Amino acid sequence: MAINLQKGQTIDLRKNDRGESVYDLSKVTIGLGWDVRKQGGFFGKLFNKEAEYDLDAVAFLLDGNGKVANLGKTVQTNDGRQIALYQGDVVFFNSMQHPSGNIWLTGDNRTGAGDGDDEQIIVKLDQLDESYQKILFLVTIYQGKQNNQHFGMIENAFIRAVDAKGKEITKYSLSGDASMNGKCAMVFAEAYRHNGDWKFRAIGEPHQTDNFIEILKQYAYSN
Repeated sequence: MAINLQKGQTIDLRKNDRGESVYDLSKVTIGLGWDVRKQGGFFGKLFNKEAEYDLDAVAFLLDGNGKVANLGKTVQTNDGRQIALYQGDVVFFNSMQHPSGNIWLTGDNRTGAGDGDDEQIIVKLDQLDESYQKILFLVTIYQGKQNNQHFGMIENAFIRAVDAKGKEITKYSLSGDASMNGKCAMVFAEAYRHNGDWKFRAIGEPHQTDNFIEILKQYAYSN
């Protein structure tokens, strides 16, 4: 049975609630989901059009110092755009697969519609190089400040971990409230090595920025 986490709680990813090693970490799916809170009142019903919220899942791969060692490179696309952080230790919408091939982002859901995962990050934890000691999982609202969208408008948000055999290991849920008004990013959870195995901790730390680069600065080595 999956363990429902509270903020700050930590579990062993390989073990169930009875301490038995039952989960297969050869491939773990980190699923994220959310719903946009429906507007109430007359005008909410009159203009009952679901807003497009582009929430993006991001993963930072951290070394033993808790830092992102490889910030990748800047490349130019066919249409002339510059893309930074490409093929580094940050997995995001412009660099969806880590160079090791052991962690990747599956795709982009712009509305949060449906009952399943809206975005998924797949991690082969058992194959991840020992130099990576922690993975930080974030969600940001793309252009949240420009569109006046924030986590106070989001409900039924969750992050969950599912093992290679499709068994749900754990889930951490939260819904936006007044304390999250104006917050456009969320450090949701982390997976980290401990005594040769992997732990998972619910964080739920909101940030005002809608750009994960601002959060990344805390985890980058200073030049």
